[in-house]
Amino acid sequence: MPLLRSTFIALSHNRPLRHMAERSRIGVRLSSRFIAGMEIEDALRVAEARNNEGMAVSLDSLGESVTSENEAHQAAEVYHRLLDSLSERKLNANISVKLTQMGLLLSPELAETITESLAQHARSVNNFVRIDMEDSSLTQVTLDIVRRLHARADLRGAIGTVIQAYLYRSQSDVEQLVAEGVRIRLCKGAYNEPADVAFPRKNDVDSNFIRLSCMLLESPIYHGLATQDENMIAEAKSFATQHGIEPSRFEFQMLYGVRRDLQKQLIREGYNVRVYVPFGHEWYPYFMRRLAERPANVIFIAKNLLRQ
Repeated sequence: MPLLRSTFIALSHNRPLRHMAERSRIGVRLSSRFIAGMEIEDALRVAEARNNEGMAVSLDSLGESVTSENEAHQAAEVYHRLLDSLSERKLNANISVKLTQMGLLLSPELAETITESLAQHARSVNNFVRIDMEDSSLTQVTLDIVRRLHARADLRGAIGTVIQAYLYRSQSDVEQLVAEGVRIRLCKGAYNEPADVAFPRKNDVDSNFIRLSCMLLESPIYHGLATQDENMIAEAKSFATQHGIEPSRFEFQMLYGVRRDLQKQLIREGYNVRVYVPFGHEWYPYFMRRLAERPANVIFIAKNLLRQ
C-alpha cells in the first residue's frame, strides 16, 4: 500500500496528466465522487443538502499554487463570494483556504494580506476561515501567518488552521496553538513526506492522531477531528465519555463522498459532523490524493471505468 500511495501522490504532480484529466468529460464524471461540482452554485447546493441532514460544511475552492498576484486575488474573490452567499442563505458552512492559492509562494506578505481580508469578511458575517495545511515545507510559514492574524483582537476566533498527525512536530504545534486559543482541524496528512519530518509507519501516525485528539478534546476550544477511520473515531468517543466531554464541544470532520453511512450514524448518535466539500475546475491534485489515501477509492473508480 505505501507504493500505491506514493504512486498516486506522484501522479498528483503530473502536469500533462492533470491538464488532460481536468478537461476530460470522463475525468470530470469520475471526480464527482469526491468533488461537489465545478461552480460556486454546485458547492452551495451540496452545502444546503448536508445542512438538511444535520451536518455542517467546510467549503474548499480547489486550486493550489498560483503564478501571479492577479490569480491570487481572483482565487480570493471566489471565497468572498462564498462568504456572502453563505450569509444570505443562512447556511451552516465555513471556508477552507490554501495559502499557496492566496499567493504564498509568490510572497508571504501577499498571502497574509489576502487572508487578513478574508478573515475580516468572515468576522463581519459571523463566519470562520480555516487555513488548510499543505506539505511540510510550508508548515512554519502557514502557522506564523495564522498566529499573527489570530492574535489581533479584531480577528481572534475568526481564523483557525490544520495540524497533520504524521509530522513529528505536531504535538508541540498543538500545544502552542491551544495555548493561544486557535481552533484546529486535526488530520493524518495527505502528502508524501520524508522520514526525517514525518512518521513513516501508519501505526505511528495512528498513535499520534489519538494522542493529539485527546489533547484537543481536553482543551476548552472547539476543535475538529478529521478522520474516516472508525478506530480513531471510537478512541475519541471513548476518551470524551470517560472524561465527561460533551459531544457539543467538538466535531468530527469527514470528506465529501467518503463514508456517508458513518457520517449519518454519528449524527444519529448526537455528535457534530462537518463535511469537507471541495469544488472547482482545478480538482485533479485533490482527487489523486484521495485515491492515494484508501485502496477502496481506487476500486470504486475502477468499477466506474469498466461501466463506461
